[in-house]
Amino acid sequence: MRRPTARTIAALGGFALLPALAAAPAVAETTQPEAAGATEQWRGYWVDAFNEGIYDADQVSGLVTEAQDLGANALVVQVGRRFDCFCNEALYPRTDARIDPAPYDPLAEVVEQAHAAGIEVHAWVNATTLWNSATAPTSPEHAFNAHGLDAEGGDRWLNKRVDGAEKIGNNTFIDPANPAAVDYVVDAVTSITANYDVDGVNLDYIRYPDYNGGEFVNDWGYSEVSLARFAEETGTTEVPAPDDAAFSDWRRDQVSNLVRKIFVNMYEVDPSDRLSINGITYAYGPQTYGGWEGTRPYTNVMQDWRGWLDEGIVDTVTAMNYKRNWNPDQAKMFTEWNEALAEYRADRHVVSGPALYLNGIEDSVAQAQEVVDLGLDGWMGYSYANPTMAATASGDLAFKDAQRAALVDALRADVLAEDVVVPEMTWKTQPTTGTVSGSVALRDGTVADQVDVVLHPVAGPGEVVRVRTDGTGWFGAVDLAPGRYRVQVVEEGAEGTASTFVQVEAGTVSEVSVRADTLG
Repeated sequence: MRRPTARTIAALGGFALLPALAAAPAVAETTQPEAAGATEQWRGYWVDAFNEGIYDADQVSGLVTEAQDLGANALVVQVGRRFDCFCNEALYPRTDARIDPAPYDPLAEVVEQAHAAGIEVHAWVNATTLWNSATAPTSPEHAFNAHGLDAEGGDRWLNKRVDGAEKIGNNTFIDPANPAAVDYVVDAVTSITANYDVDGVNLDYIRYPDYNGGEFVNDWGYSEVSLARFAEETGTTEVPAPDDAAFSDWRRDQVSNLVRKIFVNMYEVDPSDRLSINGITYAYGPQTYGGWEGTRPYTNVMQDWRGWLDEGIVDTVTAMNYKRNWNPDQAKMFTEWNEALAEYRADRHVVSGPALYLNGIEDSVAQAQEVVDLGLDGWMGYSYANPTMAATASGDLAFKDAQRAALVDALRADVLAEDVVVPEMTWKTQPTTGTVSGSVALRDGTVADQVDVVLHPVAGPGEVVRVRTDGTGWFGAVDLAPGRYRVQVVEEGAEGTASTFVQVEAGTVSEVSVRADTLG
């Protein structure tokens, strides 16, 4: 693992980092043993924490053994459900779930046992789901207690629906347009990658919430902070409608800003770590809706995962392609989304994740065959706990285990018979481009929210890149050709040395700060 820089430690608010972290590698290192000439194909399970699987060391042993039976090379293990952690050394407080008491550390145990078996571990974190119980979490430091229903102003991180609702049943969500909430999520994710020898982070719920009035509109984003920032950006004096095009674009940008910030900060801590996101595949694919911008991921939950692949701010999209193969309409949906993944790959990796829990064994084998035949970068089943439709309907753990064993036998008999290795992230292991992490502020310390910044190459083969600051004045740019760049604020009214220079090097994150006397 890469040792965090002083800047990263400061960003974590002084959170203690484990001493076992090694010195920073010059480039990303692969941790999985790879046989020469082995086929590259991601293979594994999502292991949710709402069911048993990592609650004690014996469960972890069973998980790893059954992953080996599948020929799995990666496990995506849920450690962050609702701003808590199934771990002991993270910014998120330790979960209240019924796991073995401390010092037992579920994530550390999974990493130790899985790595000993040659299996990667990816920490699955729900990015925006705050809490979902009538009983508050026990930790006073939990974000629901500190920034939930009793908080005010910018300290209230709750997302709000257009009708004023902040709580749906017992479910609450953070607003990705709240700068403080965003930075907390970034720092919490970074604390996991800094303190554990994970192979990556898998972001779930990296989007706006469900519970909307239509299938192609999103009703969320109406918190005080969100509306104030949107008004500042657009100059509008009216509360936007949920289907307002500018408001929809702006909300998508807030999610993209969060993804970009996590990607860059993770890269600073450990360039070998993989950032994967769970891509929504609601209903049909872009073929049915006239293109990506007509799909429900883009319109209904403000998740532009195609754009993230294009920009290079994710390493892998693990698509939650949850469709019933025995239903002809859903079988078509499954195929359309697989074809879209193949088209949108954009020099990153795309993995199709079928819903084992919605299908019988024969249908799951057929879906796996389709994924392999299309040449996607991998297959990941949801879920380890419920490997078949029959298992989902049963509360008998022995029956679930038997169903999983039968599924594995069927998959390994043919379609997943070959042992495979996780695809290499050549853009990280053999980097040819660099990354910039920057900030813009006034000289009095006021942050520059939603300000345009242009990076002009002055030496080297780079292209002009235009980026925009987030709510803390931060900006990031990836896949930059090495060379020297002039970094300039181009906001109208910017005065007083609103530019500087930065040297970009392959495989590194270059930091830069821009200061101005006035902005607009």
